[in-house]
Amino acid sequence: MKCNIALVKGDGIGPEIVDSAVEVLNAIGKKYGHEFSFTSYLAGGCSIDAYGVPLTQETIDGCKNSDSVLLGAVGGPKWDTLPGNIRPEKALLGLRAELGLFTNLRPAKIYDALKEACTLRPDIVDKGFDLVIVRELTGGIYFGERGRRDGKYGPEAYDTEAYSVMEIERIARVAFETAQKRRKNVVSIDKANVLETSRLWRETVHRIAAEYPDVEVSDMLVDNAAMQLVRDPSRFDVVLTSNMFGDILSDEASQITGSIGLLASSSLGSGKCGLYEPIHGSAPDIAGKGIANPIATILSASMMLRYSFNLSKEADSIDNAVNETLAAGIRTADIARGETPVSTSEMTKEIISRI
Repeated sequence: MKCNIALVKGDGIGPEIVDSAVEVLNAIGKKYGHEFSFTSYLAGGCSIDAYGVPLTQETIDGCKNSDSVLLGAVGGPKWDTLPGNIRPEKALLGLRAELGLFTNLRPAKIYDALKEACTLRPDIVDKGFDLVIVRELTGGIYFGERGRRDGKYGPEAYDTEAYSVMEIERIARVAFETAQKRRKNVVSIDKANVLETSRLWRETVHRIAAEYPDVEVSDMLVDNAAMQLVRDPSRFDVVLTSNMFGDILSDEASQITGSIGLLASSSLGSGKCGLYEPIHGSAPDIAGKGIANPIATILSASMMLRYSFNLSKEADSIDNAVNETLAAGIRTADIARGETPVSTSEMTKEIISRI
């Protein structure tokens, strides 16, 4: 198979971790007879420095013309004082919208070799957990009407949340179809006791659930969900939720795994082209030091093989190599607990050696 992959390395540690994923993909290509070609594009802070905007039409066109996109991370203190419409993070929202990517899949699981790194009580950790958050990505409050105005108490700002039935239907179907391939359980997260958008969300999810009688579905208010994720994460299989709630809950889920540096994500639409990225940030404080954990980006590349290219065997090869490397006690600094940490490049080589 020949695949053209767009690389959006971004800022901070982004270039280092994307380079690691490229090395792994090249090793997969060599072993299984695939040809991966890579074209780099700027987005985020580096694009602001070069072009004055976080996302250029060249990058949009390049990503649209690729078979899929691998992204590192964007942003950093250097650009924190810029107006909201030209902040580095606008590049992510713009790419997702331009590529029509309405689904974000964020798996979170506890690795046996890293149980000691989990901040939860041992009796909770011993139960294990393996969940995936299905987050709606292009609707809700992040894309609603916003602005500033004179209010009752003087100047005020507002952000508006709106969801259409169509947007809820399509993300609900993704969640139910994902559950059918896992443990057949969906927990739909909302705030239906307060928000009208959540009441429409709940009504629509219940109606779509009737199309999937083999999947058990339940509702949970978002404040309770935040508590249950740390109280008993093993109860969750597939978590379905809106853009803002998913943003918050997926970061909480990442923390209880022991390291945010281990978790991948995929943003998908109706076609095969997706945007794959680690869920962590650009970590400018460690950029260029060669100590960043590349595993989340490497696992993002694995998700690309699985979801965009239908190369499950190759994706399994990467996942197994990561598991074996961790089981062998190989650690980067963020997950080391007494072990001598290895560098970004050394971790990458260890994983490749087990493919």
